[in-house]
Amino acid sequence: MKKKTQQHRRNPNHTSNSSVLAILQSLIFCRRRHLGSQLLPLFSALIGCFLFLVAFVSFLSPPINHHHVHRLRYNYSLLDEEIDFLSHLGNTSIFLVPRAGGGLGDEIWTSSESELHHGCSQKSETFQDGDAKTNPERYLLIVTSGGLNQQRTGITDAVAAAYMLNSTLVVPELDNRSYWKDKSNFSDIFDVDWFITYLSKDVNVIKQLPTIEGKPLHPYRTRVPRRCDPECYQARVLPLLERKKVVMLTKFDYRLSNRLDTDLQKLRCRANYHALRYTNPIREMGKKLVDRMRTKSNRYIALHLRFESDMLAFSGCYFGGGDKERRDLEQIRKRWETLHKQSPDRERKQGKCPLTPEEVGLMLRALGYGEDVHIYVASGEVYGGEETLWPLKQLFPNFHSKDTIATKEELAPFAPYSSRLAALDFIVCNESDVFVANNNGNMAKMLAGRRRYFGYKPTIRPNAKKLYRLFLDRGNMTWEEFSSRVRTHQIGFMGRPNESKPGKCEFHENPVACICDDPKSPSLNESNNQSQIKLNNNQDVQPIKSDRNESKVIVKEQSTNEQHNHSLTQHIKNENGIRVEELPRTNENGSGHCDAIKLCNHTNS
Repeated sequence: MKKKTQQHRRNPNHTSNSSVLAILQSLIFCRRRHLGSQLLPLFSALIGCFLFLVAFVSFLSPPINHHHVHRLRYNYSLLDEEIDFLSHLGNTSIFLVPRAGGGLGDEIWTSSESELHHGCSQKSETFQDGDAKTNPERYLLIVTSGGLNQQRTGITDAVAAAYMLNSTLVVPELDNRSYWKDKSNFSDIFDVDWFITYLSKDVNVIKQLPTIEGKPLHPYRTRVPRRCDPECYQARVLPLLERKKVVMLTKFDYRLSNRLDTDLQKLRCRANYHALRYTNPIREMGKKLVDRMRTKSNRYIALHLRFESDMLAFSGCYFGGGDKERRDLEQIRKRWETLHKQSPDRERKQGKCPLTPEEVGLMLRALGYGEDVHIYVASGEVYGGEETLWPLKQLFPNFHSKDTIATKEELAPFAPYSSRLAALDFIVCNESDVFVANNNGNMAKMLAGRRRYFGYKPTIRPNAKKLYRLFLDRGNMTWEEFSSRVRTHQIGFMGRPNESKPGKCEFHENPVACICDDPKSPSLNESNNQSQIKLNNNQDVQPIKSDRNESKVIVKEQSTNEQHNHSLTQHIKNENGIRVEELPRTNENGSGHCDAIKLCNHTNS
């Protein structure tokens, strides 16, 4: 007790210091509590603003796309070689498509089979000249129907019809009342003097009806059935000509049978492939377009893409555009009162629906054409516009048309006339290394026939009946399986020799009577057998080498024409047209022998 008292005495300030310290600690604690209570609301407000900003940005951002998530699964080297292709129609699964076409090489551009055949349309010695058989009092007029290439079929067939009826043919009148509403006449599109001159020894052709004692002749109008054979013309038209003297056949398209004797078929070929030549302005502009495509690439594909709204409506098919597409096309179908309602599924199963741009792109890639290939697209206004074309452009970014490789000023003289624009597309498509169409329309048929005649240049027609199911299931198979099956289905649809089945030859598409064997070439049968073996090994894409441009084709036609039985000199003009004096006759293509029956035999597809 005494000790404690002494210690307390030695530290007299101890009690007071402890008290001060306690008071100070209490003050500091209270100050901290006061400061914390002031900062907490500010801190909470800052956190709330940040969270609100994150939520706002997330709301404005697009949703996460499974397409992009899928791409992250692959490294950059794979992305350089493949495209994550997202289908926009039907099956919307992601489809991995290679950027390159595969290892087929030149096989998809060239074929030695073209050396085994050549076009031959010279007439036989027994084929009577038109001058010797034409009745000077008979005049035949025709009015064509449809677009440019449908009209071309009518003009070609009219030449043969005039010959069969021993009549003078008046230069055909072109259709200017149909959907295209093009006011062009024959001489605006075709070289009329060349047409008259070239055919002068087959058929007498005049520019307009003559007058009798100053009075015009008035034709009797009628129409013949489709696929009318020579006996049909003799029974239906000849009696009218004998009575009326002047007869006009209206809606003249596909009004002549495919089954004619060889000389009449060759006359059709002379009219189509030699006498029908575009006017100089069209040919010159067409050559410019071809040359510009050649400056972009040594080889190019031409695609005739029929995907206009009216064509889709008329087809009765469905193309994956949802309710809007159904409403749009149904409204257009009401224009045709006689158009029957069709089942889209049935039409597609039967192969009657044109391929979409997306399907065309996938087919070409499967056949071996890589993304570096340049494509010239001939088309009208595509239904759906750029959205419809986007998948094709994704696969083939080197995408061209006459509007992209020519200026507006250059196209201005042709722009108001659909037929003249179609003629420009015809020239560029004909000169392409590979031609492909998404349906088997008139232009596709006429170009297919022409390309066969001038050396079997590669011409791809989709086997839509077999491909439709493959396109629907493409998300459930590897690319290797898909491309292999496409090549298998396309055997017999690549524009190669001997593809037409007996009895089913469409003459304008496959002019077999005008294509002859080359006697200097190896056995045709042996070559065909070897080709079939290659096809069965999935090496089925071997189109013809094509190194001709439009100017070379014109030179070839002129050279052929000079050797033709018709004279092209000593023009003597009169009021009805042009007459020519005859030069010594030579054969057009040497002594090549044509075997139409053999050429109609065909691989099964």
